[in-house]
Amino acid sequence: MEKITEKLLLEKGSPKTNKLEQITTLNLSKMGLKLEDLPVKLLSRLRSLKRWDLSGNRLQEFPKSLDLPALRYLDLSDNQMEDVTTLESLRGLEELKMDDNLYITVSDNYKLFVLLPNLRIYNSKDVTTSANHLRYVYSDNLRTRMIVVWERSFSLPDLISAEKMSSLEKNFVRAACQQVKFGPSSVADFTRWRVEILAKEFLRSLTEPKDGKDHTENKEKPDVSTPSKRKQTDPTTDATISLTPRKKLRADLPKSPAQSSPHKSSLRLKPQTGTQTRMSPLKPNRVPPTPTKGQRRTETPRSSTEVQQAKEKERKENPSRKDAKAAQLPRNAHVQPVIKACSKTQPVSLKPLHVLQCHSKQDSSEDFSTQLWACAFQPLSESNGGSRLVATCGGDSVCVIDCETGMVMKKYKVPGEEFFSLAWSTVLMSRRGSAPSQACSILAAGGKRGVVKLIHPRDNVAYGEFRASRKPLSVLRFNHRRGNFLFTGSYDNKIAMWDVGGVDSHYNFKVVQLLTLEVGATPLHICLPPAAPDTHLLTACEDGLHCYNTQLGANSTTKRSKEMEITFPIYKEEDKQHNYHTIDGLSFLTDDVV
Repeated sequence: MEKITEKLLLEKGSPKTNKLEQITTLNLSKMGLKLEDLPVKLLSRLRSLKRWDLSGNRLQEFPKSLDLPALRYLDLSDNQMEDVTTLESLRGLEELKMDDNLYITVSDNYKLFVLLPNLRIYNSKDVTTSANHLRYVYSDNLRTRMIVVWERSFSLPDLISAEKMSSLEKNFVRAACQQVKFGPSSVADFTRWRVEILAKEFLRSLTEPKDGKDHTENKEKPDVSTPSKRKQTDPTTDATISLTPRKKLRADLPKSPAQSSPHKSSLRLKPQTGTQTRMSPLKPNRVPPTPTKGQRRTETPRSSTEVQQAKEKERKENPSRKDAKAAQLPRNAHVQPVIKACSKTQPVSLKPLHVLQCHSKQDSSEDFSTQLWACAFQPLSESNGGSRLVATCGGDSVCVIDCETGMVMKKYKVPGEEFFSLAWSTVLMSRRGSAPSQACSILAAGGKRGVVKLIHPRDNVAYGEFRASRKPLSVLRFNHRRGNFLFTGSYDNKIAMWDVGGVDSHYNFKVVQLLTLEVGATPLHICLPPAAPDTHLLTACEDGLHCYNTQLGANSTTKRSKEMEITFPIYKEEDKQHNYHTIDGLSFLTDDVV
């Protein structure tokens, strides 16, 4: 066996370099290595290492203290591995191979799924969904049973001391491991191991002092006003209400758009000859009905001179306004860079490039009643080669359109469905044999039926579906950091968090529900903070703007209510005739400005 030296690592690694810190791929396979042959201090210098092949050696465990923050792929197949808990330090690992390790059991596999929170591919199979089920749903069941054991037989001592707590922890952990039974007997070892960890965490949570942040929040809570719930029309008594979501407070659409619309235009959409779905403006006086955001004012715009005079008059009447504004500046200091950046730019000039009518019933150019509910641009990534696709949904169809050519590239129809929302994401597709998994861009769409359709546009495959609610779906949103996590909002006033996993070469997939968020009204939009998409969620609803904790962890529950509500000064002006709670637009401008 060759000794592991810096020179050997540079020879076996790539790209070719004279610094260990620059190596991204390392092949140490079939060298007969044992644990003692791996110099931790030397290997710890591989800070950029992403792929490491250790197959065909004699390793029984992995060096416990070896920290490789960039490592994403590890091959430990054909070794003698026994203790998988030594891999706990590799928390960024996404793909692991453990084939042909005779002593690895099903319980060991389960432990790996919990220890490695980002593990997605295990032995060339996508395990995202089953792993997340173990981390959250399975663990939540164990936690519930463990707490029952505590409440039935244990309590904290009146005088807490280190000796008493040590004895209590020992007795409680032993009792929990003996009494908590869950899952098949083949994973009994994993269940005991997981219950022991959860029991210790639970006991720690009872004795550790709460963070000062909690006290601050409790003190400030009375100052946060919670407006009364917006009056809702009872759908059982109003025969005019349909399943079509009304996302905006607006007047009902006129029966005759050409006569009633205040925004008259000379635009009519008609298909071009041939098989194209692009349209060209032709005859006048045929205007599709345009939904309006509330009651729009129709008075004639004032001239710039009148505007200047009005501003001058207001300045004279309110001399103290400038001082008040100046006093507010320190309070909004974090917003100033955004405002300054906007004030320096030139006004945006928008020019229509393409006009399409691709959602009409039976592709009829005379259909102006089918509504478009959502569009979503495909995120740019290496896997899609910088494509410029946009997906739109309305009626019974979803269209994928090339923004540059204006061509409808794909069209998916589901008779009887009415799609209200869609969202793009990127998941891993595992391939046959030893071929590495690849990223694939998918599209999720849902609507009136409460069913989410999963589509792989590149291969023109609608590969799966699952029921997210018994009510219509109002909004879909993927977690941009963890592409397999999908949030669905529905008309039963709930937001569900799902793990849709990845897919294999035959488009097999699994779906697991991870969370349910109780909302006071229909969720219309969902936003995840760019810097913390794994911990919080903002939802715009008919009754206001609400924030939820979505962090999945040791002491979390699968059903949650709102953490806080964001209120606005205009709420004070509400009365019986005016309700200002509905939020129908939501987006982050920066990491902390929404």
